[in-house]
Amino acid sequence: MTRKNNNVNRRKFLREGLWAGCLAGLAATGGAIYGKKSRKEMVWQIDPDVCTSCGNCATYCVLEKSAVKCVQLYAICGYCDLCFGYLVPEPREINTGAENELCPTGAIQRNFIEDPYYEYNIDEELCIGCAKCVKACAVFGNGSLFLQVRHDRCLNCNECSIAAACPSGAFKRVPADKPYLLREVNTKE
Repeated sequence: MTRKNNNVNRRKFLREGLWAGCLAGLAATGGAIYGKKSRKEMVWQIDPDVCTSCGNCATYCVLEKSAVKCVQLYAICGYCDLCFGYLVPEPREINTGAENELCPTGAIQRNFIEDPYYEYNIDEELCIGCAKCVKACAVFGNGSLFLQVRHDRCLNCNECSIAAACPSGAFKRVPADKPYLLREVNTKE
């Protein structure tokens, strides 16, 4: 009788243990699926207020053409004839010849509006993210040019090589539903 009782207890223990194991497995699977769905997707972006325009974005990206591109905030652009984001600082002659253009790829297009105003547009296909124009615009101008990661080009690497090389820590992970960090427009006078 004791032996039969032990077999029954063993069977009951194994059967209940098997059920408990199955339930625990289902709970773990459900929790993993729920956790994956509730976790926000994060993407890389550059904080324009922290960026030092070091030039690493052009050389450290894993892509042949960097996913970082220069963008312009037209609301603070002065539309100047002598834009230092477009022209080299201290040129030999003050003229708008190609030899005086700051961008090494000619990515900034200059369009006449009316005397003395010009509009500057970035051709993102030509932009390599070198930040020369951004740096000059911040030093000599109003800071209307800044860098952003273009998410249609970015691979969203888990360990971004640009972020690792960024000396100022300007590369940050931001929620994918709010992927852009913009420079603030100062409306106070």
